[in-house]
Amino acid sequence: MTLHELNTEGHYSSEQLLRKDSKMDPMNQSAQISSSQGFADGQNSATKEPKLSDSFLSSSPVSLIQSPQVKDLIHWRDPKKSGVVFGVSMLLLLSLAAFSVISVVSYLLLALLCVTITFRIYKSVVQAVQKSSEGHPFKALIDKDVSIPPETFRKHVDTSLTYINRALKQMSRLFLVEDLVDSLKLAVVMWLLTYVGAVFNGITLLILADILLFAVPPIYEKNKTQIDQYIDLARTQINTTIAKLQEKLPGAVKRSKTE
Repeated sequence: MTLHELNTEGHYSSEQLLRKDSKMDPMNQSAQISSSQGFADGQNSATKEPKLSDSFLSSSPVSLIQSPQVKDLIHWRDPKKSGVVFGVSMLLLLSLAAFSVISVVSYLLLALLCVTITFRIYKSVVQAVQKSSEGHPFKALIDKDVSIPPETFRKHVDTSLTYINRALKQMSRLFLVEDLVDSLKLAVVMWLLTYVGAVFNGITLLILADILLFAVPPIYEKNKTQIDQYIDLARTQINTTIAKLQEKLPGAVKRSKTE
């Protein structure tokens, strides 16, 4: 075999290897692309989850209580405004405790109608005496658009649906005993609520909650250091008791092993 033939065979073999590599490259590229896409999807999902949780927390009732307007009310920054809100809420709750809901709503609407009708008649008499043409006294309010925009309605529906789905998921998890410790906690809470219900009704609890909502924040603000110390002690004791109970329950042991 001559030198020229050896060179040609080596040239052909190198071309064949290049062709094989070129045939295998698309497979390797597809595998690399799929792996990179999977990694990118994982990163995207990881970045999306905190955003969803943040949006959910931002629309929760806790964020409503922590809003600056509500904080100013319950901390009595403006005593007149806080006193009016507290007085109206207490009057409404006491009315619901003494009368039925239908009676309270009917009396409120009747009082509102009496005020508006009296004011309308008064302005009409004044205009007739003075021979002025001021028009309807509530014209500015009548012309005002009070309709709810579809976007706002859909936003509130979507927010409510998020809360409903979360509540259904938690109920199925608790009542189907996915976690034995959490189900036992719920059972203890329900057992305690039976005693609470024997002493108080719903309206009484709402009245107490209204009083605490306007009384506790100023007291906590003045004695924050001492109250935080007692809260930390109570939290430590509760966590220690729960940890001891979890060690004795088989469901909690299995859960800790899986974690």
